[in-house]
Amino acid sequence: MKFKKNTYRTLSGTKEVVEIPKKKSSQWVIYQNDKPTYYVDFYDLKTESNLIMNNLVLCSGKSIREVLDLINKTNSTNLSIPKVSRLGFKKKISSEDIELSLDPIPEKWLSYYMQNF
Repeated sequence: MKFKKNTYRTLSGTKEVVEIPKKKSSQWVIYQNDKPTYYVDFYDLKTESNLIMNNLVLCSGKSIREVLDLINKTNSTNLSIPKVSRLGFKKKISSEDIELSLDPIPEKWLSYYMQNF
């Protein structure tokens, strides 16, 4: 899948972020240990993991960050969505197209929440 690797200058330094071109509000690149690792699309219901995430986020009214925090606590992982700047000051200094193969979030991490949903 094609992504954009954007480099931003912020008050705290330079930061590289992998982003989805023409991103929809239901699509996310999830980082594990500060590296892009997973791709989530809430409306791609052919993938079981995306279907579960759809239920956890859209049906329960939780934010994606809240769901990732729950997954992190339960599974001792370090999943996150990168934030370019905490204060909102950023300037894009470069951008390049890249090809990445990102998997959905593992179902075993999500199964606990579906049992308690």
